[in-house]
Amino acid sequence: MPAVLDAQRAQEIIDAHLALEGPLLPILHAFVEEFGFVDDTAVPLIANALNLSRAEVHGVLTFYHDFRREPAGKHVLKICRAEACQARGSESVARHCLADLGVDWHGTTQDGAITVEPVYCLGLCANGPSALFDDEPIAALTADKLVSVIEEAESV
Repeated sequence: MPAVLDAQRAQEIIDAHLALEGPLLPILHAFVEEFGFVDDTAVPLIANALNLSRAEVHGVLTFYHDFRREPAGKHVLKICRAEACQARGSESVARHCLADLGVDWHGTTQDGAITVEPVYCLGLCANGPSALFDDEPIAALTADKLVSVIEEAESV
């Protein structure tokens, strides 16, 4: 995925969604699908096309966790921080993972390999703590299991 906004492609995405009712969220999702994130330079393009203020677009963009504002790493790890997973030890696993990778929430490792993000309920509460690694669910998450998943991904 390109790390720099292609203005022509951005405009094509906006134009393709203008006829939808409530096109802002579909446009933002399409930007993430196409570019991997929503670049700050896209905000005025979207605002202009939808007759919204930049603040309104920025507000929606920053409200939802799934809209990244910068490129993610090669792999994305989402650790559940909802109550059921917390009760089953997700915070301990998360602290261990973040310390091992040397990042904070929403951070990407220096080599660009892994981005770690919080997520609030994956629907795997009975098998928590849980996570998603490149959109693949991991149940009964432990620090050792997470290290194993990360090492396996890095070896491919």
